[in-house]
Amino acid sequence: MSFAITKSSKRSVYTCHCPIFSSKGSSVPVSVAMVLVSVSQSVPTSNRFPRDCDSIPKNSSSGVYVIQPAGSPPLVVWCNMDTKGQVWTVVQRNSYNTELEWNDSWANYKYGFGDVQNDYWLGNEYISLLTIQGAYKVRFVVQDASNNTHYAEYDTFSVDTESRGYALRLGRYTGAGKDLFTKEDVVHDNMKFSTYDNDQDLSSTANCAEIYQGGWWHSKCYYVKLNGKGKNVRWSGVCSAENCRSTLILVKRVC
Repeated sequence: MSFAITKSSKRSVYTCHCPIFSSKGSSVPVSVAMVLVSVSQSVPTSNRFPRDCDSIPKNSSSGVYVIQPAGSPPLVVWCNMDTKGQVWTVVQRNSYNTELEWNDSWANYKYGFGDVQNDYWLGNEYISLLTIQGAYKVRFVVQDASNNTHYAEYDTFSVDTESRGYALRLGRYTGAGKDLFTKEDVVHDNMKFSTYDNDQDLSSTANCAEIYQGGWWHSKCYYVKLNGKGKNVRWSGVCSAENCRSTLILVKRVC
């Protein structure tokens, strides 16, 4: 994901020119060459952007912001303010009728794809840089066809570097129902990320990402998979096929 950021007034209003990329192949526009997003936010005197959504001004509204984790270029993200006043950085959003294919290459999952105002993947490289700069927690969310929301939250969350396969690291679980990421026989915790062109799962007979059409932290293969198009989004015991209507992965700094 690449973009240009220009300051347009004394109010620290920045215009971000963000290409929307297809999730099939390299940087091919989905329908238009550019999306123009106006982002209003206070910028520190060092001219660095906030390192995550927790660092934006309090009482801000949910919306598009520019952040800059340590070691990262500026990133356009969606910041979500929940009903309890907590601020979360959205690293994934997916909907049943998404235009994204999600069965994408290692390179595209590395740097991200989609539209932050709709469905998108921030990128493994940027999720890694975001989550290794401090202590973060994560909330995985799915909404079913009856508008019931189910979530799994872990008190620590990070993604390793590319040299370590962008492996998923999770802490203690809170949520309703079974812990399907760390406690079942097909765990996702500590799994490396897999795509159709980089099979790092634990299955000796299948490429899980290729078969189930979406990059993910597969083992043999999954109990939960939020990266997929339509019926390829699953959460065992909660929803599957046409019943999983939307998903989110949100992270929040805890210290």
